[in-house]
Amino acid sequence: MSQPAHKIRTGALQVTIWRNPAEKGNWYSVKLTRGYKTDDGWRETDSLGHDDLLAGAKLLDLAHTWVMHQLEADRKGRKLSEQVMK
Repeated sequence: MSQPAHKIRTGALQVTIWRNPAEKGNWYSVKLTRGYKTDDGWRETDSLGHDDLLAGAKLLDLAHTWVMHQLEADRKGRKLSEQVMK
């Protein structure tokens, strides 16, 4: 399994960002999870409590900013690659 492109964590919440290569360039998917401990160890869920909502929104905002910067870097990299090939 491939590694995530980036992770952002605060407390029990985490955003995992995955890079998905495609012909027309990369696209990114984001998953917001909350960690919790059981007798068997740590688990993750995508179910949030009301206390998680504001922190989750902030994490998603940070993820959006990171993805936008990556998309711009990807575009610049493709442009440079196309110029070198000419």
